[in-house]
Amino acid sequence: MRKVTMRSLTFVIGTGRSGSTVLSRILNAHPDVLSLNEFMASVGDAAFPDGELSGEEFWQALFRPAPHFERMIRSGLPLPEFLYTRRPGRYAAETTGIPALSLMVLPHLTDDPDGLLDELGAAVVRWPERGAAEHHRALFGLLCARFGRTAVVERSGYSTGWAPGLRGAFPDARFVHMFRDGPDCALSMSRHPGYRTISLLREIKAQARVDSLGDLTPELVRALPADLAPLLDERFDPALVRDRDIPLRTFGALWSELVTEGTRFLGELPAEQRSTLSYENLLDRTDEELTRLADFIGVAPLPEWLLAASELLDHSRRGSARRLPAAAFDELSESCAPGTRVLQGWPGR
Repeated sequence: MRKVTMRSLTFVIGTGRSGSTVLSRILNAHPDVLSLNEFMASVGDAAFPDGELSGEEFWQALFRPAPHFERMIRSGLPLPEFLYTRRPGRYAAETTGIPALSLMVLPHLTDDPDGLLDELGAAVVRWPERGAAEHHRALFGLLCARFGRTAVVERSGYSTGWAPGLRGAFPDARFVHMFRDGPDCALSMSRHPGYRTISLLREIKAQARVDSLGDLTPELVRALPADLAPLLDERFDPALVRDRDIPLRTFGALWSELVTEGTRFLGELPAEQRSTLSYENLLDRTDEELTRLADFIGVAPLPEWLLAASELLDHSRRGSARRLPAAAFDELSESCAPGTRVLQGWPGR
């Protein structure tokens, strides 16, 4: 393993369903970029507890399966982002549980995620007590050395809510706000099992009048409608998510909320630590936008990388919302209007 130093740390935040998954693939193709695909979505706040923790405690936060994803897999509703379930190894949701790092992060980096998990675990458990941010920097550095990369880019969907905490943990980190045309993005959300589940869990919180699912008491759960309460069980009927009639405007409002949240966060950062990336601009001006992104994260826009990136992009889904009936498109556009106005007024767009 050659000596490599992590030179930059960048987080790509956004709504998800905005071309961000292909961006992770594009970044992973760059020889100097360590692409951490869905790292925050995998480990979440559990990997950032207050105070100091030992290497063993930190490793458990990375290893422990994510309960909400485990429930979806056991219920026959795996997300397309779950890479490990496509080529399963020694772990399974029905028996051992799938380690948080293994579900989407490690299979993005290697064809042997179980082997890499063992390798990382053997090192991390020996680390001394320190804060979560220091542990994460050490983990990112270990992975940079392992793969010979120098710039770390973490990208998770539905990630704007994590941005303030990440800024607090990594004050020198850079942030890219990635977004897509509102109606197209919201329509994609409406067809995705993860975002349909998010919508229903938000409905549960609204009906129970709680800020967090962790605040639900048994009494509040019993008071929920019969088509919502089972979603909190260890296993549920996937038809409750797939077949429920959820208005498109629900996803338009969610898109508006998330792009407003992301734009507001970006506006609080120093100019040198913030950037934006429009999916439509990425499609239209691939070389220009990726060259700008490469410069921002601190790597060279290699010609062979730009060529490979162009071949990864799919133009066929652009304008998908305009194929809706006119009334449905108009209603969806109206629900996206607040977010659209925010983006149009952002000087960095």
